[in-house]
Amino acid sequence: MTDPAGGAAPQGRPQRKQVLLRLDPAVYEALARWAGEDLRSANAQIEFLLRRALKEAGRLPGDTGPLPRRGRPPGGPARKPPTP
Repeated sequence: MTDPAGGAAPQGRPQRKQVLLRLDPAVYEALARWAGEDLRSANAQIEFLLRRALKEAGRLPGDTGPLPRRGRPPGGPARKPPTP
């Protein structure tokens, strides 16, 4: 499987859909502020809100996977604190 940029998709991860979304600039700014408060990207905030709305409406498919975790994977090698 390859990603849209032409590289190989990571093993065990289904390919994610890409969509172009046009938003009113004021709506985007409000969304970006909210995302920052929740420590998410604007893209992750949009997906979070869409999933929540689908669930509340009873329309979230049962085979929907969990939200992908962002950031550094847990359990990585321990890092030494910087030496003064």
